[in-house]
Amino acid sequence: MTTTDLTAPAPSSADAVGTNRWYLASAPIVRALVHLCVPMAAAMIVGAVYNVINAGFIGSLHDNALLAAVTLGTPILGLVMAVGGVFGVGGGSLVSRLLGAAEKDPAQAAQVRHVSSFAVWGVVITGVVLGVLGLIFLGPLVSLLGADAAATSATTTYVAVMLAFVPVLTAAFCLEQLVRAEGASRQVMVGLVASTVANLLLDVLFILVLHWGVAGVALATGLANLGVVVYFAAWLTRHSEHMSLAPRWFTLSPAVLKPVFGVGVGELLQASFLIVTSLVLNNLAAAYGDGPLAAMGVAVRIAQVPEFLLMGVTLGILPLLAYAYGKGDRSRLVAALRVSAITVGGLGVLFSAVVIVFRDQVFSAFVSDPGVLTIGATILTAQLVAMIANGFAGLMTSLFQATGRATPAIVMSVSQGVLFIPIVILGNLWFGLAGIIWALTVSEVLVCLIGAGLLVASRRRIEDGLADGSPERAEAMLEQAEA
Repeated sequence: MTTTDLTAPAPSSADAVGTNRWYLASAPIVRALVHLCVPMAAAMIVGAVYNVINAGFIGSLHDNALLAAVTLGTPILGLVMAVGGVFGVGGGSLVSRLLGAAEKDPAQAAQVRHVSSFAVWGVVITGVVLGVLGLIFLGPLVSLLGADAAATSATTTYVAVMLAFVPVLTAAFCLEQLVRAEGASRQVMVGLVASTVANLLLDVLFILVLHWGVAGVALATGLANLGVVVYFAAWLTRHSEHMSLAPRWFTLSPAVLKPVFGVGVGELLQASFLIVTSLVLNNLAAAYGDGPLAAMGVAVRIAQVPEFLLMGVTLGILPLLAYAYGKGDRSRLVAALRVSAITVGGLGVLFSAVVIVFRDQVFSAFVSDPGVLTIGATILTAQLVAMIANGFAGLMTSLFQATGRATPAIVMSVSQGVLFIPIVILGNLWFGLAGIIWALTVSEVLVCLIGAGLLVASRRRIEDGLADGSPERAEAMLEQAEA
């Protein structure tokens, strides 16, 4: 889907069946949902497959300390996503807006090469600095991650290799967003699927053949993402009309920095909450030994597959909600919400039921310790219930963003982290390991209830906005949604 298609001024573009504008303006809701959400969901599921592959190969070694090391290293990956999001999401959204503006003012397209060069080289430089600092303070960092004596060695090895690849990992995420900004969803899928296959083959080589353990896992992930960087960079160089990765276009102009960081910092704040909650969770769970920590890591990776599918729906539907709201089309907005809610609820319940029924078989593919299997089944159940609540909370967040309700959207974005930390601490204090396991579930349900309350409180303003809707504001709201 290209931003040019979405913002084209031609009056007839909305009526042309099969165009991107048609999907937003008048396509049957189900068809529009498939068109907008399937690519987003597929991209997220590919990321979840990465995690499952890594956990599966480590689990085949039947060493809980190794699984614990991968789990403890999760915040490092969260930091990578956060840094990549600052430059990638911020830069990609600005590129999309500039390409849209170029439909009316072709001179705007000249700014795109400055944005793309700044995003790529900015994220690489930042990645190098973070990687070097992490390696310098590797010992204290591993302790901060919550590694106990049994897991310290493996965690140190895993984190060290990951830190060496931080510039590559951040660049891969940034370049993915830049390619997506041009609407090249097929190319993004090709790159991510090829990277997954490469990761699988490298896991076989490094873990099963060379027996490099967690170092092999980290090295496989780093090299697979290096392949992504090469592919996306080559595609942009050969096929992008306006983007350039050449250092000569790098700029620190406020016209580039302000909008890139204006959007990207929001991604950083949200990711920072996730990192903090992971650190708190890891440190509390580590007190119960490597078994529960290993089970938690496996359960999280299994639950991520359906969770990312639901996120694909809740994030993919946002442009349609924004367009309908800006146009003042109440019936289409309500229909899109209804179908999205049914999809989120149906998929969540279906996947949860299947995974719960076959939880023992699924877990046994990763671990063989009977104690870990028992704990893992409970953790997985808690994760799946939290996933369903998170799906509905995400849908409400998308509605707030699409309708310009900034305060409710911000509250929804930060409430999980704000609630989770005291809940998991008190849960551990009052109920022990069970309190830690169910803390995320309680937090997600509360966030969902908060969202419902905010929705009721915002309903009048949303209705007033619909009454004032216009085609011109549809364009403005769509730009805001993409940003």
